[in-house]
Amino acid sequence: MKKIQAETLGFVPQKDIVYNKLLPYADKLDNESNDILARIKGNLGRAVQLRELWPGVLFWTRKLSTYLRLYGRKFSKEDHVLFVKLLYELVTIPNLEISMMQSFARLLINLLKKKELLSQDDLELPWRPLYELYEKILYSKTEHLGLNWFPNYRAEPVFFFYIYFPVSATQEMLDEWRPLLCPFDVTMQKAISYFELFLPTILPPELHHKGFKLWFDELMGLWVSVQNLPSWEGSLVNLFARLANNNIGYVNWDPYIPKIFTRVLRSFNLPVGTSQMVVPRYMTNSYDIGHVVLWISSMLGGAENPAQKQLNGLFSSIASFYHPSNNGRWLVKLMKLLQRLPASVVRRLHRERYKKPCWITPIPTSHRLTDDDVTHFVESMKQPVLMAMFSKTGSMDAAQALQNLALMRPELVIPPVLEKTYPAMETLTEPHQLTATLSCMIGMARSLLSGGHHYPEGPAHVLPLLMRALPGVDPNDFSKCMITFQFIATFTTLVPLVDCSSALHEQNDLTEMERELCSASAEFEDFVLQFMDRCFALIDSSTLEQTREETETEKMTHLETLVELGLSSTFSTILTQCSMEIFQVALEKVFNFATSNIFETRVAGRMVADMCRAAAKCHPAESLKRFVPHCCSAIIHITANEDVLNEEELDKELLWNLQLLSEVTRVDGGKLLPYRTQLVQILQLTLRLRCKQGYTLACNLLHHILRSTALTYPTDYCSVPGGFTQPLSHYLPIKDWGRPGNLWDLQIQWHVPSAEEMAFVFYVLDLLLQPELTRLQRYAQGQQDMSRDDVLQSLSIVQHCLLGAGGMLPPLDGTPVSGLVQSMVSLEETSLYIGVDYDDSRENYREAICKVMRQLLHYILEHSEDDTKSLFSIIKIINDLMHFRGSHKHEFDSRWKSFALVKKSMENRLHGKKQHIRALLIDRVLLQHEIRKLLVEGFEYKTIHQDLLRDLLRLSTSTYSQVRSKAQSVLFTALSTYNFCCRDITPRVLELLEPTLTDVSQQQLKGALYCLLGNHGGVCLANLHDWDCISVTWPAMVRSGLSPAMSLEKPSIVRLFDDLADKIHRQYETVGIDFTVPESALEVGRKITDSASPPPLMGPPSDQEQEAGHALQQARNMEAVQRYEKLVTDLLECLDDRDLPWKFEHMAIGFLSLLLRDDHPLPTRAVLFFVRSLNHDALIVRKVAISAVAGILKQLKRPRKKVAVTPSDISGVMELEGLVAGDRPGNDWLLYHADSLPRTQEDWDNFRFVEKTHWGYYCWPKKLLLYAPIKEQPKDLSPEEMKESELIIYNHFSNPAFINQLVSFLSLEDRKGKDKFNPRRFCLFKGLFRNYSDAFLPVLKPHMERLAGDSHESTQRCVAEIIAGLVRGSKHWSFSQVEALWQFLIPLMRTALSNITVETYTDWGTCVATACESRDPRKLHWLLDLLMECPLSGEGGSFVDACHLYVLQGGLAQQEWRVSELLHRLLTYLEPKLTQVYKNVRERIGSVLTYIFMIDVALPNTGPTKSPRIAEFTQRVVTCLKPLLEGDEEIQNHVVEENGVGEQDERTQAIKLLKTVLKWLMASAGRSFTSPVPQQLQLLPLLFKIAPVENDDSYDELKRDARTCLSLMSQGLLYPEQIPLVLRVMTEMAGSSSWHARFSVLTYLQIMVFYNLFTILSNKQAVQNIRALVISLLEDEQLEVREMAATTLSGFLQCNFLTMDVSMQTHFEALCKTRLPKKRKRDLGSVVDTIPSVDLVRRHAGVLGLSACVLSSPYDVPTWMPQLLMDLSAHLNDTQPIEMTVKKTLSNFRRTHHDNWLEHKQQFTDDQLVVLTDLLVSPCYYA
Repeated sequence: MKKIQAETLGFVPQKDIVYNKLLPYADKLDNESNDILARIKGNLGRAVQLRELWPGVLFWTRKLSTYLRLYGRKFSKEDHVLFVKLLYELVTIPNLEISMMQSFARLLINLLKKKELLSQDDLELPWRPLYELYEKILYSKTEHLGLNWFPNYRAEPVFFFYIYFPVSATQEMLDEWRPLLCPFDVTMQKAISYFELFLPTILPPELHHKGFKLWFDELMGLWVSVQNLPSWEGSLVNLFARLANNNIGYVNWDPYIPKIFTRVLRSFNLPVGTSQMVVPRYMTNSYDIGHVVLWISSMLGGAENPAQKQLNGLFSSIASFYHPSNNGRWLVKLMKLLQRLPASVVRRLHRERYKKPCWITPIPTSHRLTDDDVTHFVESMKQPVLMAMFSKTGSMDAAQALQNLALMRPELVIPPVLEKTYPAMETLTEPHQLTATLSCMIGMARSLLSGGHHYPEGPAHVLPLLMRALPGVDPNDFSKCMITFQFIATFTTLVPLVDCSSALHEQNDLTEMERELCSASAEFEDFVLQFMDRCFALIDSSTLEQTREETETEKMTHLETLVELGLSSTFSTILTQCSMEIFQVALEKVFNFATSNIFETRVAGRMVADMCRAAAKCHPAESLKRFVPHCCSAIIHITANEDVLNEEELDKELLWNLQLLSEVTRVDGGKLLPYRTQLVQILQLTLRLRCKQGYTLACNLLHHILRSTALTYPTDYCSVPGGFTQPLSHYLPIKDWGRPGNLWDLQIQWHVPSAEEMAFVFYVLDLLLQPELTRLQRYAQGQQDMSRDDVLQSLSIVQHCLLGAGGMLPPLDGTPVSGLVQSMVSLEETSLYIGVDYDDSRENYREAICKVMRQLLHYILEHSEDDTKSLFSIIKIINDLMHFRGSHKHEFDSRWKSFALVKKSMENRLHGKKQHIRALLIDRVLLQHEIRKLLVEGFEYKTIHQDLLRDLLRLSTSTYSQVRSKAQSVLFTALSTYNFCCRDITPRVLELLEPTLTDVSQQQLKGALYCLLGNHGGVCLANLHDWDCISVTWPAMVRSGLSPAMSLEKPSIVRLFDDLADKIHRQYETVGIDFTVPESALEVGRKITDSASPPPLMGPPSDQEQEAGHALQQARNMEAVQRYEKLVTDLLECLDDRDLPWKFEHMAIGFLSLLLRDDHPLPTRAVLFFVRSLNHDALIVRKVAISAVAGILKQLKRPRKKVAVTPSDISGVMELEGLVAGDRPGNDWLLYHADSLPRTQEDWDNFRFVEKTHWGYYCWPKKLLLYAPIKEQPKDLSPEEMKESELIIYNHFSNPAFINQLVSFLSLEDRKGKDKFNPRRFCLFKGLFRNYSDAFLPVLKPHMERLAGDSHESTQRCVAEIIAGLVRGSKHWSFSQVEALWQFLIPLMRTALSNITVETYTDWGTCVATACESRDPRKLHWLLDLLMECPLSGEGGSFVDACHLYVLQGGLAQQEWRVSELLHRLLTYLEPKLTQVYKNVRERIGSVLTYIFMIDVALPNTGPTKSPRIAEFTQRVVTCLKPLLEGDEEIQNHVVEENGVGEQDERTQAIKLLKTVLKWLMASAGRSFTSPVPQQLQLLPLLFKIAPVENDDSYDELKRDARTCLSLMSQGLLYPEQIPLVLRVMTEMAGSSSWHARFSVLTYLQIMVFYNLFTILSNKQAVQNIRALVISLLEDEQLEVREMAATTLSGFLQCNFLTMDVSMQTHFEALCKTRLPKKRKRDLGSVVDTIPSVDLVRRHAGVLGLSACVLSSPYDVPTWMPQLLMDLSAHLNDTQPIEMTVKKTLSNFRRTHHDNWLEHKQQFTDDQLVVLTDLLVSPCYYA
């Protein structure tokens, strides 16, 4: 097949769409595709060489993407590579406008989708251009200033590209991004996300040392050592998942597996333990489930299969969360895991076993999944999936999981689901069970049927399931009804309904199973008939009279349409699959039902007619023989009476027969021809009926007859080609159960119109359409009168003729509209063949209809514009004239969607190779035919279209709103269809907005505005990305404010303008003004025009053409700039008009603000306008102006000179070999050293400042760029040297009056209490001081001094914004300027900070943080010194102290690791003050401590830090806390008012210290990267003593904090080596004398174990110790501790951390048997002894242990359970507290096992059941 095709094509196609070969006209396609491809290659190559990006390149790349939709990748490998290279060049053109880049990128991604087709030898792409593109878009330096707009841009993943990066790329990327890895900085996130996107992970094994081995250990080490889930951890996981998936068997994950699974389990954020508090940041930064699943499925397999063991653990630990009674926000994640994991494993199995080998390295045999591996995997998932079937979120996830599991191991998953399905079908009380089980069965249908050697008994279940499903067709329960239809349809599609029982006597070679199936198949006929009875009952109960009163609507409700659809498709499936015998019986039955009753035509009638249509479709000859004569005679009989024709209300019987006839004729056209005379007779009788309902039905009949004869479509959808007509001796249908269609032998039966049928179509048109057109034409010319109803009736006939015969009528033709765009390449359209040869000798009715409709339309608009119904009808007809070729776009879209859904629910992902059911494959071929029909003639814009569009535009601006909106939606469709037509229509829309026109009505204005606005997702005329359009539409919209029709009183018009402005702001993307094509792209263009097979249609352009192209490109760039400047001036001129309403003024200013660009300065006139607008009266204008002026200043910024330096020259230290990050001799010179600060002019000039904080922390970049010394930098400008725009700004800002006004505006408050530090204003001031250095300081100084002294919120905020701008803007000032600046600022800030208030302290914090961001700390030493001047002076009270600390923290946090000296100073200063009495200061100190110790991280390859270290600090703290640790008495919270007289005792001091330390522990839990576990452990004993046990909020702060700390610490992630340390502390605490501490140990353990499950499990000794600890606490003397120990034990058993083994059971049973001492007779006077005896405690411990075991499996009954329950029941009458425990246990057991008691019962013997029933039934009250 391939060979023959390659000869026709002249090349071997990469991968074409196979379905094309099955079309009825397949033989013509190879030539057609070659012709189109040759055009694309020729024109695309030429366009690139002529440097014409728009329209040439864009037009032909669009054609290429259409080509991909039609033929797939049907080109040679050489062409494929050339296309990819060309598009890669185009996407990475540096200044390409964003919307063009996106359309190129989509096509490029599409070309690279199938990675098997191009190997790394075929294609290599450089990575840097792509990285630069990403950098420009994701981390744009100018976007926030409004110099670049890309609002709706999403970063497309680079996944397809990383495969083709060169081998050296990995090392280059590491060199590029490693220096960014500073964990305290935002650059970390950037670097890691670049790694995730770009690092190549597909390389042949011999090159792995140049690939992932360069970074694997380093990044893995980083991931394993980070404990607190920073935002970048997710990206690392995604990278590892991709690595694992691409290199199965080459990466050894074993050492990491426990850690991986522990982290995965943590990332679900499951609520555990008794307190259920979750660290807030874990909620937001969790892993992406899709990647987690990929990673897990890639690690399975291999020797030992360690990952599977952990996976078992993972599922058994979370299994109970899947139980339907549990619900929470974590459930969605768990369900996703469940749904995607099996799919991922199936994908992997497919890749290992069934996929065609390609260039990618195959998975080594040693690591492939063996059958045992698969079985283990399926078993581990079975339990959770079966529970999730009934989940609150619906059964869809479980159904998809089961579908994939059943593909792998049907024998494991299908039986348990069947066990649930049969009872669910019987139950009447729980319909949700039925819907859940049926939807799961639907997914598993194919696995069940194909049985196979694993599960041979599968097919035997089909009949019982089908028969029991019938009661589900229930008129009272809608959802049940739908799922039943779906279920029956799915199963019958897979099974031929043929009675094979006679084969039992004829053939003796059948297997046992086959014999069973043959005898069962005798029931099929019964099934079909019962199903029909059910449907009839359903129909009877849904007739109109039954369901609603006459008054209500007559249309079907939404639910009814769905039921109708379900019913008709299911019935048609059943009949398609029937044998002829069964079909005859069914036909008879449905015929009798339909003809013996008369139905109303709205609801029931439609359903019955649908069933009849289904029958007619399957076997047209037999069915038409019954129905057509019957209906025809009935209709003729009734209409014999002349009066009927004019009746308003027709006879029900007539309507019903007409409806029945119109549905039955929707069948294979060839079979209709014998009845043509009768049918035409009926049409002539009924089309002129007076009654609307009657003639509508007649029109439907006309439509269906024409459609059946004129279209091309497949006629049989049976699951086996050729149906089931052969005798049983030749062919046994049961062998075909569940058989997929064979794509290579589909044997589609097509209906292609024969000559006879075509003649019939034209006969009908001549007979029925021609007279209508003549009548309408005469009416339109005023020669004949018609009533409105008549016009409507004629239009209805015209419309239905067009709908029926549309596929046969040639498209509208005419001359193309020229002159819309200039192009040097041909923009011709390509036409496709769709199996219809147009007959030119006959009349072209499309043209005729078009002509008449236009005349009629103009006539109606002139004479009777209120005839809206006719106008609606005409609008529909115009739409069909333009677009209809036998199918509608929206119908096609919905069919494509439903095809995708069905395919998904029934596909076999394991074997792949398109093994779908035959019906589905045929459907896909038909859809391929439809795509071709929709794209048939291209989208050339011809004069006839121009006329129609103008008519539509006239309708869109007419008087009635409904007409307008219908016409607009047709207009929008047309606008987005035809090429370049918008340029023709836009001027006509804008005419209506022209202020000089006086005769425009408000309706026309509104219509025009709607036309500009466009619909959702369609074209928006107001915002086409093209200077030609924007430069006219924007000024026109602003000017329309002067139009006489415009009135701001009408809210609808005002709203329209708002929507327009809003849409433009949302969707505007910067339009390019530079369309230069780089040389490298021209090179690829040449290669394309020189390529062969197929040779391009036209050769390369000549030299003079190339010259012309080059000239044109330059002219085009020039023209774009002129258009841009003209648009700006036009808008400014509109603004000069005094009469313009304010709304339009604001709109114009908004448009202007969109026109700032980073590649072209704003014209000076606009600069002046914006600078003046800073003092405009309207706040909204001032806001826009502030951003705009900040942007203008960025445009005017002068470049500074940079030089490359080698760090080792400056520091004098050679960098060490290997990776050493963190503080090291080589980066010591970057740190802040108080003794070597630049304090003189000379030092300052020779100092090397490094502004970015992350440089040098991890490693140095290859080339470190620093600013050159001051003397080499450009000098400050004097006014004489300035450019005009610079001068404008200079003059305004040096003018005191202007500044005065500006500052008063800036210090007003905007929204009370909502205002914050405003970054836009900060950018404005930063720009001013950066561009003009200190020129404006003299004017501003007095204002700043005034503002700083005023303590009002808005004035303080204003001065803070100015200061932050000043400090950041002074980056390049000379030493003298900077020194002067600080001499002025420092006293100013002192004043301001002493006036700090609740409202302003956050603003000052932001101010200082902004000032310090990305600045060398040695440059800011004045500021840092000011902040360090004893923050806790206590002068302004506790509040001011806390604020000062906050501001200081803002500055230091931005400086990260470069101010270690200051951090030491601060710590020494704070330590004595830790015993603060004020809560707010304590909290702030806690937060500051977090930042001080943040730098002390234990990351791999990181040297010890020079900043303060936690270990040393903790040591000192613990010494101070000694008095609390030693004593045994309870720690009370002291209340001492003042930090009062004299020294208090050590103990009180210690308590105060402890409170601050707690605040620190709480603050650091979420923020630091690693948890200082050994240090926390020293404080644990203390916390255990304090933390309260009950959940009570009335406790004081100390106790609450202690409890929170415990909760947060227990959730921490532990390294394996830390586990023994923690357990040692736990064991010590378990021996503590305080029972509160012992109790807290248990709650701590619960959470700790769950959150570190697999890490602890991998340490056997630790598990033993925990087990011993819990069991020993079961015998605690305190009742609460015992009960908690039992709960803990039960939890550990439930998540499989511990297992219930014999030793544990015997231990508890022995404890239970402890004898209790007899009660002695006491003297009445003696005190009752309350301490329980040791024996009672031991006995209780035993009972509690048993009870924990029972409660640990709430949803099933393991084998040991019955015995334990018997043991427990023996203690029902013991003394308290034992009796209570037993009762609780039994009632819990009953509660959790109640749902499935029927199956759980089986585990017990009869005797046990008797005892159990006695226990569980509560005793009678009256006994």
